[in-house]
Amino acid sequence: MASAGGRRGFDRARQKGHHGSAMGRPRVVVVKSSAVWTPAGTLDPAVLARMFARGLADLTGERDSAQAAAAIFRPGERVGIKVNTIGGRAISTRPEVARALAAWIAGGGTAGRDILVWDRTSRELRDAGYAISTGRSDVRVFGTDAGGAGYENSLTDHLDVGSLFSRILTEFVDASVSLAILKDHGLAGLTAGMKNYFGAIHNPNKYHDDGCDPFVAQVFDAPPVKSRHRLTVVDALTVQFHRGPSYHARWAAKFGGLIFSRDPVAADHAGWAVLERLRRDAGLPTLEAEGREPSYLRTAERMGLGTSAAEVVETVVGAGP
Repeated sequence: MASAGGRRGFDRARQKGHHGSAMGRPRVVVVKSSAVWTPAGTLDPAVLARMFARGLADLTGERDSAQAAAAIFRPGERVGIKVNTIGGRAISTRPEVARALAAWIAGGGTAGRDILVWDRTSRELRDAGYAISTGRSDVRVFGTDAGGAGYENSLTDHLDVGSLFSRILTEFVDASVSLAILKDHGLAGLTAGMKNYFGAIHNPNKYHDDGCDPFVAQVFDAPPVKSRHRLTVVDALTVQFHRGPSYHARWAAKFGGLIFSRDPVAADHAGWAVLERLRRDAGLPTLEAEGREPSYLRTAERMGLGTSAAEVVETVVGAGP
């Protein structure tokens, strides 16, 4: 795999080896490529595959994909990839990105039939370009509203949250990946990996007061999520950096990046840094200046769900073979 531009730390980060710093800080890997977008405006699957391979190798310190996957998933686990498709084709986790991640997981030894790409509804998945698949021979794709799925019958009552969780999360998978698109959010300031799990409960509308704080952290901390979450991948290929979470072309940028971390708070902090970088470049005020700083991340850190003090390594992947 050819790479160009090397690595550089950004924001708080400095690089200190494959497994993080001597202090044991969690690692965030940001992989970028200007070649991931073709001249026609589509995603290049080969470049995407290299971005996933490089990002997950740098994250785990394992060059071999099977060993990298073994560092994240246990043998025989059924893996759910929770995407975010509420924004339609314009600003959702793209099918090409989910397929690339599923292929990487399968390359590590997980059977395709044990990988499930999912979201709230099959309609939203279809509207975002996904082909629904409920068979057992390959990667499955469907929503919580699909036949045989649905929400649990019993309420999970956790701290200030009382919700029915998707049976896809609680019964169909053993390990979960949050594969969320990076967007500005008019209430929460930021929607990324942690808030993606609002799509796993039946009543997310109930938890948008006070900038979704403490609710994003508490939904993540609830046993159905916390016990299964293994990895956050933030899709920052196109970033809605203002007027989100719906799509506004004027405020959307082709950043061309993917953010990887096993620490959900660190991943979202890195996404927040990207968002602020794009806002600054566009002459916009910070989220804090607009009264929309994502305070739920501080709550999540206080709850012990992760840390903002992560080592961030940025890698630029070229278009070569």
